[in-house]
Amino acid sequence: MDRLDRAAERLAQALALVGALGVVALLVHVAADVALRNLLARPIPATNEIVSRYYMVAMAFLPLAWVERRGGMVRVELIDAALSPGLKRLSELAVAALTLAIYLTLAWVSSEHALKQWNVGAFVDVLGRRVIVWPTFFLPAAGFFLAALVVAQRILALLSGRSLP
Repeated sequence: MDRLDRAAERLAQALALVGALGVVALLVHVAADVALRNLLARPIPATNEIVSRYYMVAMAFLPLAWVERRGGMVRVELIDAALSPGLKRLSELAVAALTLAIYLTLAWVSSEHALKQWNVGAFVDVLGRRVIVWPTFFLPAAGFFLAALVVAQRILALLSGRSLP
């Protein structure tokens, strides 16, 4: 199980790094666009489409596993203090099972949509140029699936009685 924990931690960190690199790429791209637009009157074509369809999607969905691993999702602990340790563990297990079901459903639906976009070769037209956007439809599916893996690991930890990271 320690190997699984380490692998999940490395994966979550790698995805958080990809999200952070997305932020840096977005900043550099937009700054270059603004500078070129104002200094040379030649903006970078398709900046809005690339920012909204690539960078922002990557920043929103890829770090989900990292956030889930850190316990950073919204939690309501209204009655947790009143629960016995056994009931608290049962409550955490029920919430994790529901969360896993939701992530897997979102991963399934978004992957079906991504495959449809891939099959049609989805693109946007920007000033007569095609900007391919079908790859971005796989980012939410990947984020949801990897978050589901982290939650599945949490369920295994709860079932085995181990403490959660």
